[in-house]
Amino acid sequence: MPTPPADGDIREPKQENVFLFVTNLIGYTRIVFAVASLYYMPLHPRTCSLLYSISCLLDALDGAAARRLDQSTRFGAVLDMITDRCTTTCLLVFLASAFPRWSIIFQVLISLDYSSHYIHMYATLAMGGGRQSHKRIDENRPWAMRLYYSNTYVLFTVCALNELFFIALYLLSFSSPTLVPSLLVDQDPTRPQTWSSPWSAGAMEMARANKIDSAVPWVLLATSSVFMLFKQYVNVVQLVEASKWLVQGDMEIRRKERADQKRTS
Repeated sequence: MPTPPADGDIREPKQENVFLFVTNLIGYTRIVFAVASLYYMPLHPRTCSLLYSISCLLDALDGAAARRLDQSTRFGAVLDMITDRCTTTCLLVFLASAFPRWSIIFQVLISLDYSSHYIHMYATLAMGGGRQSHKRIDENRPWAMRLYYSNTYVLFTVCALNELFFIALYLLSFSSPTLVPSLLVDQDPTRPQTWSSPWSAGAMEMARANKIDSAVPWVLLATSSVFMLFKQYVNVVQLVEASKWLVQGDMEIRRKERADQKRTS
């Protein structure tokens, strides 16, 4: 029969370094690929799209590793959400400059994305308890939220194709005179286009002109458009639902305060 360890032999369990969890290392790698894609974004559509897509696909590997290695953490969830929001926002900012006529649409999409996720996470922390995940949706929530958050395959597919829609728009900014008429190259060599700065809007548009063929981007745009619209619908629904949840909590707090005031008076 083994003898119990003496008091002096009792050791504290080894402290884990959450920052170095495999899942979080994948998250840092996502950031590196995202930043690299931003560097190539102005003039190199193929390289940028490849790096950006790798960053997005690592999101799925991140979640799978968290479940398999039992390394799901609140820090990792926040890191993942921040990376998603920031990378998408950077791409939408570029699209707003590439399609100035439609910039208000991209500005609305950025605002909706940030506000819906922020209020959803805040409501989950404030009303659902500190240990409840923002991805754990009750049965009384709308079907779109339950479908989106409860099934990892649906979540990944919708997020991936939502990003694919914006990547397709990004590629079309290099190839489609239909969306960007200024991409039509002036065929008259006696009329050179000059700008005071090679980084001006006009010079950048001319530098993007006809870099790639537009056929594949149009197919990608058509394929992913339904998923992009569904993602925006989910954003609107979770914004409304989280607002209602917070208001419900406010009403309960106010009722409790009034009841306490009546008892003390």
